[in-house]
Amino acid sequence: MRVLGIETSCDETGIAIYDDEQGLMSHALYSQVKLHADYGGVVPELASRDHVRKLVPLVREALAEANIDPSTLDGIAYTAGPGLIGALLVGACAGRSLAYAWGIPAVAVHHMEGHLLAPMLEDTPPEFPFVALLVSGGHTMLVRVDGIGQYQVLGESIDDAAGEAFDKTAKLMGLDYPGGPLLAKLAAQGQPGRFKFPRPMCDRPGLEFSFSGLKTFAANTIAAEGEAALPDIARAFEDAVVDTLAIKCRRALEETGLKRLVVAGGVSANVHLRAQLAELMKKQGGEVFYPRPEFCTDNGAMIAYAGLQRLKAGESQPLLVKGYPRWPLDTLSAPGQASTPEA
Repeated sequence: MRVLGIETSCDETGIAIYDDEQGLMSHALYSQVKLHADYGGVVPELASRDHVRKLVPLVREALAEANIDPSTLDGIAYTAGPGLIGALLVGACAGRSLAYAWGIPAVAVHHMEGHLLAPMLEDTPPEFPFVALLVSGGHTMLVRVDGIGQYQVLGESIDDAAGEAFDKTAKLMGLDYPGGPLLAKLAAQGQPGRFKFPRPMCDRPGLEFSFSGLKTFAANTIAAEGEAALPDIARAFEDAVVDTLAIKCRRALEETGLKRLVVAGGVSANVHLRAQLAELMKKQGGEVFYPRPEFCTDNGAMIAYAGLQRLKAGESQPLLVKGYPRWPLDTLSAPGQASTPEA
């Protein structure tokens, strides 16, 4: 089966073609970072308009790169949620319309299921079951995964996601948008241990996260220490976030008794986080799996792969265009069963 994947949940337009025999045939991505940089964050209306402008040209680009005709496609998968409703509707409208025009089925994909399954695109994918850490600008959660569509959310952020906390703290430091990667670069110049930030919610049982307080702690430290201390403050902030994520991962692995950890989402590209989790899994006698760097952030390949699993099981969407800004991951079912909130 050959599937066209469409991702438009936020500020990146991603298109990919995945074949269950040939693997990933093509992928094209357009980032709106420059568009939103002047505003210090994503402007939903501008994001939606840019998806409209870029989506069809990227579909053409992906088809050309794969050297195929639309008649060889067996289905279309598009991100239906969670995300920005306007951006989601652009992808849903395009995906459902193209599927109708080409006479093939379309399926709505959960954005976080796409991230969770992104490591399956690699040469050595993880086997089920495993614990997944999904960590991005919009989500931070730990999930027990027993199979596709078999998800148990073990814990998640009660306020800011880790990536959101990185971006907000970077803004306090005067760094450009998106600030997370720039803060990590600044932290690499900092002296470890000069400042000690709290590890939020690690002094109590449970697997929930909270990162909003770290932003306030950073703001107070910046005000007290001044610009010269920014590299050391950035290092202390990054250390606090990474330690917190590692502590919660260790707890989740111990509670579930599992030895495989999957880490996905934009923050999974953080070098410090990868090093600490590699050390953790070595001590645990287990393995850690990541998608390649270009598939850590939003992309069409993960949506194509996730959608193919459901299309193969006979799932498809009716002639109805809907987006789901909020869509709990643990409401999904195994492929072949109802998957969308109203279904």
